[in-house]
Amino acid sequence: MAEIQTIRRNLALKEYEIKETPHGKQTVFSIRFVKKNGELVFIPRAVAAVLQFNGKDNRMRGVMPVDGDNNGSGHVTPVHIDGIIEWNGKKIRM
Repeated sequence: MAEIQTIRRNLALKEYEIKETPHGKQTVFSIRFVKKNGELVFIPRAVAAVLQFNGKDNRMRGVMPVDGDNNGSGHVTPVHIDGIIEWNGKKIRM
């Protein structure tokens, strides 16, 4: 049986902060998180996005779904860092 890969939350957040590749392209990631109302959300392709408020003070990060060409395909969603349960297919651990 395959071992489930994990990543520490602080390392996932550091990866989130890398907004561009060395070639100037937006960094794409997948994320699974739980919203405040308990709804489970999976975004298979997303990029980091700016929130309309100070996200760091509120422990929030903005994510926006993108299509195969990295064009926005939805609206910016605020994600609370405590609600993130999976990052690029790896389970989050503290």
